[in-house]
Amino acid sequence: MSSALHLQAVLWDMDGTLLDSEKIWDVAIGEYSRSLGTELSSQVRESTLGNSMYDALRKVLANASVDITDDSLSQGREWLTARVGDLFAEGIPWRPGAKDALALVREMGLSTGLVTNTERELVERALDTLGREYFDITVTGDEVEAGKPNPAPYLRGAALLSVDVASCLAVEDSPTGSLSAHSAGCPVLVVPSEVEVPAAPGYTIRDGLVGLTADDVRQAWAG
Repeated sequence: MSSALHLQAVLWDMDGTLLDSEKIWDVAIGEYSRSLGTELSSQVRESTLGNSMYDALRKVLANASVDITDDSLSQGREWLTARVGDLFAEGIPWRPGAKDALALVREMGLSTGLVTNTERELVERALDTLGREYFDITVTGDEVEAGKPNPAPYLRGAALLSVDVASCLAVEDSPTGSLSAHSAGCPVLVVPSEVEVPAAPGYTIRDGLVGLTADDVRQAWAG
């Protein structure tokens, strides 16, 4: 990192990073695929991890040989939003160590943001579990011109915090989200959940958030 920069903020992904919610999406997307008459393969499901709502829907619809139209995307979005919302209401488990990691970053005096491809309606439900007090800003998938892996979500997060994006550390679990953060110019602390994230320049890969220390955060940003 340039000597003119210092670590100012941590930008957190949500699904699979802070919350063990990818398993909830597994249930909903599997049910939706079956409603289209097709069982969802593990390969297609893995390809949707970390995607925006519409990018995931395009893959599920294509897998079911359903024409991808504005209507089919809109209907799929409504179906998944309602189903995931019902499942979120039953309780969303934390990823191990995530709550302590959120508290640690707050104790470090850093600015914080939630940067997720999940849409606002569902994020508001998830924030009831996460705690709004842990985030200065939130960026959702329906509030940017393009979702992850596009850099737009992380660029927006840094802009809302009024900090240089290179002064932010992103925390991600998926290849899609990690690429988004890296493309925006953030060093990335990668804590894989459902799929492996290949090593790459700018990535610090860690087994999980359990035992995360302030030095670990600073070193992940410094690279």
